[in-house]
Amino acid sequence: MSGDNGPAPAVSASLKILAGHPLLSITLVGREADITPLISSADGSLRERLMVLHVPDVVGMSDKPSQVLRNRANTSMSAALQLVRDGHDACVSAGNTGALMLLSRSILKTHPEIDRPAIIKRIPSSYNLCYVVDLGANVDCRAEHLYQFALMGSAMVEAMEGKTSPKVALLNVGEEETKGNEQVRLASRMMAESPSLNYSGFIEGDSLFKTDVNVVVCDGFVGNVALKTGEGVGRMMAELLRQQFKVGWYGRLVGLLAAPLLKRLLAILDPSRHNGASLVGLTRTVVKCHGNSQVIGFECAILQAMIEAEHQVPQKVYARLDELL
Repeated sequence: MSGDNGPAPAVSASLKILAGHPLLSITLVGREADITPLISSADGSLRERLMVLHVPDVVGMSDKPSQVLRNRANTSMSAALQLVRDGHDACVSAGNTGALMLLSRSILKTHPEIDRPAIIKRIPSSYNLCYVVDLGANVDCRAEHLYQFALMGSAMVEAMEGKTSPKVALLNVGEEETKGNEQVRLASRMMAESPSLNYSGFIEGDSLFKTDVNVVVCDGFVGNVALKTGEGVGRMMAELLRQQFKVGWYGRLVGLLAAPLLKRLLAILDPSRHNGASLVGLTRTVVKCHGNSQVIGFECAILQAMIEAEHQVPQKVYARLDELL
């Protein structure tokens, strides 16, 4: 129940999802005193499928992940991951990204040939399905890590989309082989020489949302900046459209006529409707929300976790990595 906005959005989203999925049950992990008032007025049939596990210690957004791993084993984040280890299908968290990555690796484990899990997410693309990995779990990466991200991303696209031999690219400051830092250039050579990857070379940031590539690889620092920049541009475009359709009688008339199309476009541009990124490489499903997620963002993340658990995506990725590594 961590995150920038406390437990309220997560609880509201859980109740909405439960109402639409009668076979689902959800356990809320955190401070019972904070959660109980938020569910006191919920329908009785929903309450039967909404459990609360009281854990007083919550990982703060500014807490150092390494200290959380060493000294705070009894946090709500740890308890939620332990539930997944012991039989629950998935964990959804809007908490501290670094702590979630380290605790997930410690409690749920990764494939033996994978050093660390990475955050992966499908992004809107004009031409094709496209996933980006890593989006913030690993800020400092060696070439070997980037190569592993490419393998995990390729396996994820195969598991989620059923696409064979996904096309992989490496995000860089230019498409020429001489561009980029030493680790990026070395990673590119490793990917190009790998028989397990359909590697197409470097891709620049301006092509990220209009590429025919299926997996774009980068370190977590670059990926997180790219993702949030794209989300910011989406919000700006949505607001500019709203403003233009309010200017003068002609703008209001055009806005009225274009309302259905505009509604669909704004839904595409709305970052909250694309919330929920997976920690790929783990043995079980863990989905990361934005720290500032509101209700609709949590709903999307919970649905993402349900899809991955139902289709056994981590198990399929694990099996595919056995073949690739």
